[in-house]
Amino acid sequence: MTAGKRILILVLVFFCCTPVFAQKKSKAQLQKEKQQNLEKIKEVEKILSETTAKKKNSLGELNALNQRIREQENLIGSIQGEINALDDEIDENNDIISSLEKDLEKLKEEYAAMLFAAQKANNSLTRLTFLFSASSFDQFLMRLRYMEQYSETRKLQAAQIGKVQEELSGQVHEIEIRKSEKNALLTDEVKENNSLTSLKKKQNSLVKSLSKEERKLKLDIEETKRAITRLDKLIDDIIREEMERAAREAREAAGKNDASVRLSASFEENKNKFPWPAPGFVSQKFGRQNHPVLKNIVIQNDGINIQTKENEKVKCIFEGEVRAVLFTQGIGKSVLVKHGEYFTTYSGLGEVFVKSGQKVSTNQELGVVQPNSEGISELRFRVYKNTTVFDPLVWLRD
Repeated sequence: MTAGKRILILVLVFFCCTPVFAQKKSKAQLQKEKQQNLEKIKEVEKILSETTAKKKNSLGELNALNQRIREQENLIGSIQGEINALDDEIDENNDIISSLEKDLEKLKEEYAAMLFAAQKANNSLTRLTFLFSASSFDQFLMRLRYMEQYSETRKLQAAQIGKVQEELSGQVHEIEIRKSEKNALLTDEVKENNSLTSLKKKQNSLVKSLSKEERKLKLDIEETKRAITRLDKLIDDIIREEMERAAREAREAAGKNDASVRLSASFEENKNKFPWPAPGFVSQKFGRQNHPVLKNIVIQNDGINIQTKENEKVKCIFEGEVRAVLFTQGIGKSVLVKHGEYFTTYSGLGEVFVKSGQKVSTNQELGVVQPNSEGISELRFRVYKNTTVFDPLVWLRD
């Protein structure tokens, strides 16, 4: 295979490999992910600081510590992802450069041989014989042009390959600089791993301390269960009344376009696109889950709990109508919003800005989260379709 063909194959391989890289996370995506992790860490740090200031050794502190550790690990992972991506690019470019260097060396050898042959032809009849042995004048001109361009073509090929090699070397040099910068960042993160280790030690110590308060924790669980049962009964009764009212209105308006149906459809279309009702992190997920401290204790959650900062505003995730503002001992105030056949509830509020029957819009402020007896600011958020509960994380945007 000639050097020219090998170069063409190398170029094709280079461009064919590009989609492979495109399937992976881009540098911009990784940098954005890293920045998001840094912002989340700051947010969790504020929540952790506030919670710890209110009361030492609480479940809220443990939840915030767990989240802080997860975000720290995510940050280190995103930076490592950037470095791995750069390593892949460097390896690919180094392979191409190595092949080009071999081709360049071969072209130089061929060019040297050509010069030697040309030198031998000088001062002899070889050149003239080659030219005047042409069978026609056109062939004579073609041979003359070939001889004039041959040397220049070889030089041009060598120059072009040298230029490509230089460009690739420059690219690798830039990548190595960026890799050095990322390695410096990773070094910083390695230092933060010491902090991460410290957080994990604190986490273990906190779990041990909370384990000693088993009796109190169990009492808190039972009290919370009773409060949630009371709230569920109130919400269930209201939703059933709304369902009956909607059924009556549908019968009376048979054949007409129902605004409730349109609103329900619009709600469904926005699945996985809704804004979060409050900033923070999920301190308790949807469904059955083990207690973070007590063994053999399983908690059932029909929504999600979002631990947030003190006095954080709570916003409505979608347009609708407030159907009730409730108060439950042990939980605080709750706002029930109707979105056609769908309902959302926002519980754990202290101050409420809306009233029953009021129309509300997306991102409208409903109230303020109220810290509990341990100083934990936590919103209880649920999504219903009639009386069926759904995992809110499926509906909120990532």
